[in-house]
Amino acid sequence: MNAKAEQNHKSSAGDRVKLALAVLVLAAGIFGFYWYSNLAQYLRLGGLLAAIAIAVGLTMLTGLGGRIRHFLAESQFEMRKVVWPTRDETVKTTLVIIVVVIILALMLGLIDVILKTVVLDWLLKLGK
Repeated sequence: MNAKAEQNHKSSAGDRVKLALAVLVLAAGIFGFYWYSNLAQYLRLGGLLAAIAIAVGLTMLTGLGGRIRHFLAESQFEMRKVVWPTRDETVKTTLVIIVVVIILALMLGLIDVILKTVVLDWLLKLGK
C-alpha cells in the first residue's frame, strides 16, 4: 500500500465546520426545492444543483475531500493499466456463455422431466 494513504488523517475543527456547512447548504437546497414549488421547475432544479455543487465544493476543501481526490487520481492511474478485451474476444466469450446457458437449461429441464415422471408416475402409483 501507499505510505501516504496509510497515514492517520485527523479531522480538524475547520474541516468539521466546512462539512457541517456543506450539509446545511445541501439541506437548504433540498428544502428550497420543495418550499418553492410554485416556481418553474427549471429554477427549482437550478437552485438544487447549485446547492449540491456548493456542498461538494466545500467538502473537497476538507481533509476528506483531499482523500477523495487522491483516491480518484489513484483509480484513474490504475484504469490506465487495464487491458480491455477486443471486440472479437468479447463476442466469442458471449457466444460461449450463451451456449453453456442453453446446455444447462436443457439439462435442468431433462432432470425436471425425469423427476416428475418418477414421482408422479411411479411413486404415487405405488400407493394405489
